[in-house]
Amino acid sequence: MPVTPLKHSAMLSSLVLACSLTAASASAADEPLKIGMSFQELNNQYFVTMQEALEEAASSIGAELIITDARHDVAKQVNDVEDLIQRDIDILLLNPTDSVGVETAVLSAQEAGVTTIAIDAQANGPIDGFVGSKNYDAGYKACEYLADALGGEGQVALLDGIPVVPILQRIEGCEAALGEHEGIEIVGKQNGRQERTHAMTVTENLIQANPELDGVFSVNDIGSLGALIAIDSSGRDIKLVSVDGHPEAISAIQQPDSAFIATSAQYPRDMVRLGLGLGLAKHWGASTAPAEIPIDIELIDREKAADFSW
Repeated sequence: MPVTPLKHSAMLSSLVLACSLTAASASAADEPLKIGMSFQELNNQYFVTMQEALEEAASSIGAELIITDARHDVAKQVNDVEDLIQRDIDILLLNPTDSVGVETAVLSAQEAGVTTIAIDAQANGPIDGFVGSKNYDAGYKACEYLADALGGEGQVALLDGIPVVPILQRIEGCEAALGEHEGIEIVGKQNGRQERTHAMTVTENLIQANPELDGVFSVNDIGSLGALIAIDSSGRDIKLVSVDGHPEAISAIQQPDSAFIATSAQYPRDMVRLGLGLGLAKHWGASTAPAEIPIDIELIDREKAADFSW
C-alpha cells in the first residue's frame, strides 16, 4: 500500500522490530551486521541528507556501515559494489546511477548471498526490495501546478536527466499533466544532467530558441537552480517547477516574485530508514515484508515552503 508522508512514522515503527532483532542477533554472534550503501552521487544535499540519516540508523543498531560514491559513473558503481561484496557485507543498499547498467552488480550480490534493497531508483536484476518516491506523481503534481499557474495555456520546456526509472517517471507524469490542457504546448525536452551549470546552459538555449516560452519543468532541484539563473538573466516571465524539496529550492520559492513557484518534495531521511528496515526484515527472513514501499511526495509552493524541510 502506498505510504503517505503522514504514515511514514507508522511504517518506520512497524520496521523497528526488525532492527531490534538484527541488533540482538548481531550482538549474540559477537559480530556486527555489515551494511554497504552505494550512492549514485554525494555531491547533492539530497543524498548527503540520506547518508546522515543512514549513519544515525546504522549506529543505533551497532551495525558497521561502508559508503561509496559512484559519481554518476555506472562502471565505478559496479566496481564499488563488487568491492563491498568482497568486504563481506550482509545488506546492500543500492542507489543506482543507471537502472539497467547496475544489473551486473545486483547479480553479483545475489550470488554472494547479499540482501539487496534499491533506494530512490529501481535497479534491474534480482533485488530483494525497493523503497522510493512516487515519481510519476511528483512529475504530475509539479506540472499540474505549472499548467494551472499558466491558466492552461502557453509553451513549456522540460529538463530531463540521467537514465534511471524515477527520472523517466517524472517526465512521464509531467507530460500527462500538461497533456490535459489543449492550450499547453511542449516545445522542447533537453537533458539538463541534473547539474546546475549544465542545466543553466541548456535553459539559456531553450529560452533563446523559444521566444514565447512560458514555463520550465526540471526533473530535480539542483538542475532547476541552474535553470532559475538562466530565467532570471533573461528578464522574461517564465515560471519554473521541479522535484526534490532541496533547501536551496525551498529558499528560492519563498523569494518575492520568484520564477520558481513549486517543487514536488521527497523525504530522503524516511526513504533510507525504511530501506534499511526493509533490508533488515528481508535479511532475517520476514515473510510478510513487502517487496516495495512507495512513498508519497508533497507539492510545496510558496505558501507551504516556510514550514518545510528535509
